[in-house]
Amino acid sequence: MKNLLLLRHAKSSWKDDSLNDHERPLKKRGRKDAKRIAKEILENDLIPDIILSSSAVRARETVEVMIENLDSDIETIFSRELYMAEPEEFFEILSTMLNLHQTIMIVGHNPGLEAFLQILGGEIEALPTAGLAHLVLPIDDWCDISFETVGVLAGFWTAKGLEKKDK
Repeated sequence: MKNLLLLRHAKSSWKDDSLNDHERPLKKRGRKDAKRIAKEILENDLIPDIILSSSAVRARETVEVMIENLDSDIETIFSRELYMAEPEEFFEILSTMLNLHQTIMIVGHNPGLEAFLQILGGEIEALPTAGLAHLVLPIDDWCDISFETVGVLAGFWTAKGLEKKDK
């Protein structure tokens, strides 16, 4: 069994319209939401062995806030391939991962990340910004992941849901 964490980047800023989409940073709220999600990861003992992230600024900043708050040195790979990736790219990248990684986190974007979650989870879930899904996959080796793989949605958290819990 392998664990896959799918995290949509936190809330980004549209303030500077001179920036292209890839360069948009996080909003202040996005940083706060990423911190909340990191706390939930700690509480559920889901610290990933490796993080695969889109190279977009908002995804990179989400990862930076997460790692800061997880207080852990996690290997991270930033890839342009994961920027606006579709399910095919996620399957392809995961199938090349080393088997020693028990838990992998992907930080990416909709609609591709949400579509990937729906394929693997068998359930339709909206994946809002700073939304985190934990899937348990019935595979022993990452090279076995495919469109036929159906995992179990073991956990699902949203920044809004966690904000209500904190009050």
